[in-house]
Parts: sequence; structure tokens; C-alpha cells
Amino acid sequence: MKTAIITGGAGGLGQALAERLQREEWHTVLLDLPGPALDALQSDEKQSVYACDLTYGGAVEEVASKILAERGSIDLVVYNAGVTHIGLFADMDLSAHRKILEVNYFGAVHTAHAFLKAVRASKGCHLAISSVAGFSPLVKRTAYAASKHALEGFFGSLRSEEKIYGVHTLIAAPSFVATNAGRAGEQENGVVRPGSSTDGMDYMSAERAADIIYKAYERKTKMKPVGRVATLAWWLNRISPRAYQALMERNIKEPV
Repeated sequence: MKTAIITGGAGGLGQALAERLQREEWHTVLLDLPGPALDALQSDEKQSVYACDLTYGGAVEEVASKILAERGSIDLVVYNAGVTHIGLFADMDLSAHRKILEVNYFGAVHTAHAFLKAVRASKGCHLAISSVAGFSPLVKRTAYAASKHALEGFFGSLRSEEKIYGVHTLIAAPSFVATNAGRAGEQENGVVRPGSSTDGMDYMSAERAADIIYKAYERKTKMKPVGRVATLAWWLNRISPRAYQALMERNIKEPV
């Protein structure tokens, strides 16, 4: 049985990805912060559950050692954990900006470092969950866009380093996934869960996003915009960045 690590495994997209992989007879290892969402999950023959703060490299290495001792082979690591901030940069506390980089970027870096040799050994896959904000600007998401641009730069470069070991690297970039609808009020210093905003467009379900991402993994795709909005944004931003930015500003303009 193949094993997949999923960070942010207690969240909406993390759960949808886990369920999609389990249908294909994978064992999923779910990593997330301690709390009610993680407590609601049980370890069984299909999944293992671990509490871990990804922003602390030592904690990630410690959990990784336990997972490797239990599972041995790691065939896929899904870098899904993430937070966002919805609002103008002018109104943003810079500590929140730093927090988003710590979770979205450095959390992924810590995890990749901990499982790098295991993924090489299995000739497995690094699957980074990015966003439209990872390849284009996104208004009221300066910190989030910065973190996702960094994520894409990191994994795009890691792809070239790891391919000699037979490792596949996939960057998946969803647009607006409805994973935390109505939870924008659950925030700390303006930092909220992705999918909780009300200013997006053409939301897709987590299950639909997971299905598209899994198929891209099967096909060994390198970069996959996920959903209609993401696909249109990808092509428009490549063809005419100015037109993309004007369209984005016109459509995402509701007050926070």
C-alpha cells in the first residue's frame, strides 16, 4: 500500500484529498495543528493522524521520524497547509504577513526537508498546493500571494534538482475552493483559513478540486491550474498580464 503525507490534513481540501487517495487504496498520513478538527479524526488502517506545528522545523523532523518508522516508504507528500489574510496591505499588521510566510512557505520547506530522502527512495512525488495567487497578483491578498509565489519558486526549482532521482514534482493551483465558507470571522490578527472569504468567484467544491489534482498526479503533470477560473487566469495572465490585472481588480472588489 502506498503512503501519502498530507499537511493541513484536517482541513476541507486536505480531507478531500485524503478521501480521494484512500479510494485508490492509499494510506494517508494527516498532519495538522492540534485542536478540535484534528481530534475528530481517528487513526486506523486507512490513515494515521499526527499533530504538528509546521512552522517549527524541529517538530517536523521529530514527527517525520515517527512516520518513517511506522510506514517506511513515503510515495507522495502533499504540501496543503495554508492560511491567508484578506484585506489591504495598508491595514495589515506585519506580524500577520510574517505568519502567513511561516505557515505557507516555511512550513512546506520544513516538510520537504524532512521527507526528501524518503521521496527519493520511492521515486515518489512532491505535490505543492499553490493558488492563482502563486502565478499572478491577487488584490487584498499581498501576503498570501507572496507566500504562494515563493512556494512555486521553491518547488519549481526543486523539481530540477530532484528529477535525477526519478522524483516527480507537481504544482497544483486552485482558484476559489469552498472549504471554510462562513468562517472568515474565525481569525487571529487577520489571519484566516483559505476558502473562508466572500469576495471570490465561481467557487468549486473541495471534492472536485481533489479529483482534478489526483488526475494531474496520475498523468505526471508539472503544473495544473485547478478549475475554470484558475485555467482562465493562467492563460490570460500569460498572454496579457495587464488585461488579467484589470479583470481581477474589477471582479474582486467587495469590502472586507
